Amino acid sequence: MARVLIADDDADIRDLVAFKLSQSGHQVTPVEDGMSALQVARRQPLDLVLLDIRMPGMSGLDVCRELRAAHDTASLPVILITARSQEGDVELGFAAGADDYIIKPFSPRELSSRVNAVLTRVER
Repeated sequence: MARVLIADDDADIRDLVAFKLSQSGHQVTPVEDGMSALQVARRQPLDLVLLDIRMPGMSGLDVCRELRAAHDTASLPVILITARSQEGDVELGFAAGADDYIIKPFSPRELSSRVNAVLTRVER
């Protein structure tokens, strides 16, 4: 299946997402901050990146912008996962280049469905 990078500073969320996606057959690389996410994305081939917006150091929005700005990762699908649910926050996420935006708390089924939907769109 897909190679997925998960970046979230909350270990419980990171572990839940990693478990659910691993159960679905995806190869998962979990990291706890934005800088680590950017380093992994630059070093290894990925099919999808899931980013928390609020992380220490480099935010998920900043990581998303960096990925979009680099030639090698410009088309890499990005899903933002965050508790920030205001309309303006969602707009900022999409303006940064996100392909989807999931608001916490979310169900594992919703997460799996959205990941599959983004991956399916990319394959076309």
